[in-house]
Amino acid sequence: MSYRQNFSRIVPATISFLIAAFCVLALALMIYDRWSRPEVRNPEQANQTTTGTATRNAGAKLQPTDPKLSVEPSPAGPNPVQPANPN
Repeated sequence: MSYRQNFSRIVPATISFLIAAFCVLALALMIYDRWSRPEVRNPEQANQTTTGTATRNAGAKLQPTDPKLSVEPSPAGPNPVQPANPN
């Protein structure tokens, strides 16, 4: 009889352990995915991967972005006037 009682405890305990291990693994994968940085490639590298293939199949071109200007131009037009009485 003692074997039967022990067996009835082992099965739920094993199932509970497997479910807990799966939850811990899923949580670890979500944390890793949240804080890992995406791999950024330049257009020459991306053109050789599936991104380039999908781009060519869609009939588009893969081009680099324009570089930012070192000095930004001033906006066109006069500066806005402040009201005499701000209330």
